[in-house]
Amino acid sequence: MKEILTMKKIVKKFGTGHTEVTALKGIDFTVKEGEFVSIIGPSGSGKSTFLTISGGLQTPTSGEIQINGQTFSTLPEKQRADLRFKEIGFILQSSNLIPFLKVHEQFELVDRVSKKKEAENRIDQLLQSLDIKQLKDQYPSDLSGGERQRVAIARALYNNPSLILADEPTASLDTEHAYEVVKLLVKEAHDKQKATVMVTHDARMIKWSDRVYRMSDGYLIEETLNGQ
Repeated sequence: MKEILTMKKIVKKFGTGHTEVTALKGIDFTVKEGEFVSIIGPSGSGKSTFLTISGGLQTPTSGEIQINGQTFSTLPEKQRADLRFKEIGFILQSSNLIPFLKVHEQFELVDRVSKKKEAENRIDQLLQSLDIKQLKDQYPSDLSGGERQRVAIARALYNNPSLILADEPTASLDTEHAYEVVKLLVKEAHDKQKATVMVTHDARMIKWSDRVYRMSDGYLIEETLNGQ
């Protein structure tokens, strides 16, 4: 399988002098197409910093990041933003839908930003695959938390990115809807060959992962999965 995200010796420091904190301490990490990988750890362990750096929203202090074989971390911001838009889909703790746009309009906005026009049936197929086609004319305020996250997943997949990064995507959901969202993410990773990384503090959500890592004090340690 092709490596989609590669991180080599990633260090991230904040502050200077006696206030300096090292949030990431020499991280080596890869995720391949079709893999669903979970990063677990308590608040303050560095996992959100890890995700924002892997997605190019922050730059590492040292080390190298590659997306699809292309060096990512040292690109100028404009080029990094272009590559991020093309190759990465983000799913956040709050669904981050635009409140005054109907569901189908959320996708049309992506088209306007990318200056291309997808066929209407592409939106319909994506919503149908996530069992939310009937919601396309609804506003976010009309949807349940689980439905909003399904729309957010669809929007993240809409640009056909290579890499999906999910930051605590179940934190605002009840247990039943949380399981539902994670199982959907796993299914999309496997069926559509998306490299997917989910950061979570909730150990119940990692049971369907292909690999699990624990973030502890800036280090990333691979966990042994049951039965492996």
